Amino acid sequence: MKRYLITGLIVIVPVLITVYVLFVAFRFLDGILGRFLNTYFKEEVGFYVPGMGLILLFVIIVVVGFLVSRFLNKRIFRGIEKWFAGLPFIDRIYPLVKQIVLFILAEKEFVFKKVVLVEYPSKGLWSLGFLTNEEFSKINEACARSLVSVFIPSTPGPLTGYVIFIPKEELKILDMTVSDALKIIISGGVVKPQD
Repeated sequence: MKRYLITGLIVIVPVLITVYVLFVAFRFLDGILGRFLNTYFKEEVGFYVPGMGLILLFVIIVVVGFLVSRFLNKRIFRGIEKWFAGLPFIDRIYPLVKQIVLFILAEKEFVFKKVVLVEYPSKGLWSLGFLTNEEFSKINEACARSLVSVFIPSTPGPLTGYVIFIPKEELKILDMTVSDALKIIISGGVVKPQD
């Protein structure tokens, strides 16, 4: 009986949490533009269709992406972005939000070059990490060594963690995909990737 309960929880809890998170995200995103559409639809049509705000938000994002990539020169866009990011208060928020969005939306295989093991935080303890960059001239000059950057994500939220600089010869490069490594990290080591 206890075994069935645990198995049922393992199957049902992730599904329920996923559905709940999607529901909350849907309501939040639909609410951004949905309030304006809701008022218009109730007055003009007599009813409101849930999701219209989300659809309009999606269309706006695609149109902005299209206009920026097709018609707006990268130099002009960078100038506008630099001006916007230089505004008081926004200069503290915008760069952080942009980095988080790039991290989430970028292909992990592109952002993270290789999955590595690093002897960190002390000798004899090994941490799973991702090789992120191999060229840091200013850091290499300051240390008089050739160092690479490794991102050590925290569990269970791999968006946070530590960046360490370490000699490449001290890394153990693993034959593992980034997605398998992320599964191990997010699960706290419980999930074992398929061999």
